[in-house]
Amino acid sequence: MKETSPLNLYKFLPQTNCGDCGEQTCMAFAAGLINRERTVEECKPLFDEKKQKKYAKKLAKLRDVIAPEVALVYIGTGDKQVKVGGEDVMYRHQMTFFNKPPFAYDVTDSMNEADLVERVKLIDTWKKFYIGNWEEIEMVAVRSVTGDADKFAKCVKKVVENTDKPLILCSFDPKVLKAGLEVCAEKRPLIYAATKENWKEVAQLAYDYKVPVTLRAPFDLDGLVSMVLTFKEMGINDLVLDPGTAPNGEKLQETLQNFIKLRRAAVEESQKDFSYPVMALPINAWMTTDDPVRGAYWESVISAAFVCRGADIMVRHSIEPHSVMPDMHMRFNIYTDPRTPVQVKPGLNKVGKPNEDSPIFLTTNFALTYYTVESDLGSNDIDCYLLAVNTDGIGVQASVAGGQLTPSKIKDAFAEAEVDFAKTSHKSFILPGMAAKFSGELDDLYKYEVKALVGPEDSGRIPGWMEKQWPPKK
Repeated sequence: MKETSPLNLYKFLPQTNCGDCGEQTCMAFAAGLINRERTVEECKPLFDEKKQKKYAKKLAKLRDVIAPEVALVYIGTGDKQVKVGGEDVMYRHQMTFFNKPPFAYDVTDSMNEADLVERVKLIDTWKKFYIGNWEEIEMVAVRSVTGDADKFAKCVKKVVENTDKPLILCSFDPKVLKAGLEVCAEKRPLIYAATKENWKEVAQLAYDYKVPVTLRAPFDLDGLVSMVLTFKEMGINDLVLDPGTAPNGEKLQETLQNFIKLRRAAVEESQKDFSYPVMALPINAWMTTDDPVRGAYWESVISAAFVCRGADIMVRHSIEPHSVMPDMHMRFNIYTDPRTPVQVKPGLNKVGKPNEDSPIFLTTNFALTYYTVESDLGSNDIDCYLLAVNTDGIGVQASVAGGQLTPSKIKDAFAEAEVDFAKTSHKSFILPGMAAKFSGELDDLYKYEVKALVGPEDSGRIPGWMEKQWPPKK
């Protein structure tokens, strides 16, 4: 997106403040476009048949201005469809990154049916809970290692029967790719890959089956842009670029530099011939070793490097948690909007099976704080209630200092959660230790009918605190 100011987008809107989009003003709608919370199509006056001539130029200019610098490519269909690319900045602190790079894990047409189905189901069901979100594997890469078109087609068919995740069909043989497409073209897979040797046949497949395609020119950016121009002239615009991924040594350094060059050319220099999402292949780490531990470790290291250096999609192999989770965590944090803290929904939640004798703990709705406290309580089998106060996603210490957490706000939060202390046997709640200074004022606000107890500063010390301080003395 070429503009980051709502004021600059406002001039391309009708400026009538009609409210049909759900916003009160066109300026608010412009801000929503920048944050990708709104789409151009939601501005109804721009698409009014009676006003098409009046707004035609504005609409064309608006579409051009808000188009992402790195083209957005859709792979797959339905709820599991993934968005690849679509970024506008080099570094997340400049605005934010929007579309995390999907991880595609491989299966091959040389696997026997039982092993194939088992691995596909593992990929399909793999998920881990992390700071309020379920992290999942997004794609399956089906690799042809036999070179047999019939075997590849049967493999693709079996994969489709066991998962609805988007697919990457991997082969340099156009006949093999075609066999796979005949099985699953309606699923809109990404085909990998067009090369200098097979580009004519693969381009025809992409055109005929209307699917996105990867262009591969290892360590040859000039050759890569030449292929881009050729495919664009053929009317094929759903492109993903593979500039080559080396697993180690000086070539790995060159790989990283090429990724940076491609992102810089698209974002900072607006070179349209390079403005396409880029694929990384951490799976190539397995070319250097047969040791499963070393292979999984090195694949994870390479993936982490590419998450930080502009890869828009990755193909991987090792599915063990010790290999996947570090990259999942890094990806989640880098692709979280730095302008907005990660938050949980404010309100009262149960931990375990609490009753009227159970303690009521209090914390903020900053996700990292909340889930840390919840984990410490749950892992120690403490049946209780946990109230998350809305502090706009700011932690306890910072919200106490900044005024986002105050005694009156705490009282209001309990009221909104409809907590009736009269129905508890202890008529009390437990403050975080870092909010200890509020205890006296809270006693005054509640007129000493409810007691604000001061807990430990570290939630990991709650079990020891409970042994000495709970239940409270009357």
